[in-house]
Amino acid sequence: MADQKRVLAIQALVRRLSKHLDVLVRDRDPYLAAGGHQWVQHYIREELAQWGSVERHAFQVRGQDHYNWILKLPPRDPRQQQAAPLLVGAHYDAVPGTPGADDNASGVAVLLELARYASEHPPIRPIWCVAFDMEEYGLLGSRAYGQMLKAEGQAIRLMLSLEMLGYCDEASQSQRYPKPWLGAIYPSQGNFIGLIGNLPSLFDLIQFKRQIVKAGAPCEWLPVPLKGHLIPAVRLSDHAPFWDLGYRAAMVTDTSFLRNPHYHKGSDRIETLNLHFMAKVALGLMTGLTTFP
Repeated sequence: MADQKRVLAIQALVRRLSKHLDVLVRDRDPYLAAGGHQWVQHYIREELAQWGSVERHAFQVRGQDHYNWILKLPPRDPRQQQAAPLLVGAHYDAVPGTPGADDNASGVAVLLELARYASEHPPIRPIWCVAFDMEEYGLLGSRAYGQMLKAEGQAIRLMLSLEMLGYCDEASQSQRYPKPWLGAIYPSQGNFIGLIGNLPSLFDLIQFKRQIVKAGAPCEWLPVPLKGHLIPAVRLSDHAPFWDLGYRAAMVTDTSFLRNPHYHKGSDRIETLNLHFMAKVALGLMTGLTTFP
């Protein structure tokens, strides 16, 4: 019965993720595809607003305003309202000339489904869902938001960056690594989701891996010291500014260009994604986040 329930949940998730991707996958560079960029922001705001009040965090780049969008979901026990939140983020911008299905419409689609799930299954501690802008221009949205939180003295239990969650390849030798020694430890097949965190997040990575594997997706985890500077490739997403600010933070990723041949290309389209893999990852994150102590 439990397996049948999980299969039905994954099937429903595939349908909802596909619906989100149909809107999100389009040219959406903030300068060269401003119309697509604005439409995606509108969609994110409308979807998040179903579950609560959506906050706008403005920051400036080159004299132009850009926006992060935040939904703060309360815990099941009102006495935990002031507990340090789990911050889950995904960037919604894309490089010019690509529809950005995996990078990072996949992460945003899962973020929207996490918000829906956490509103219907209240978490143990508060969850903040954040859609970041300007990741592709140097992690600018996440850096601005993290700096604001740090200046305010805001504690964060854990920051999770959802960075490319939909590409899966079962072929042998389809997975590459930024350092040769990693290939001796981790699989040669690009059919797993990766969890990469700083050392303070070590036990959190283990907990999330357990839930993702239970949902049916292979999962590997990698703790990195020194804010990831020894392996620069692990710093290429919105968790890195939070590492630099001293927060516990981790990236959830299909490993991007180390697996996906469509990275930053016009061929990064919906049909290249494995939605069942993506749905299993989403289901594991849903359970992990809402039961996180």
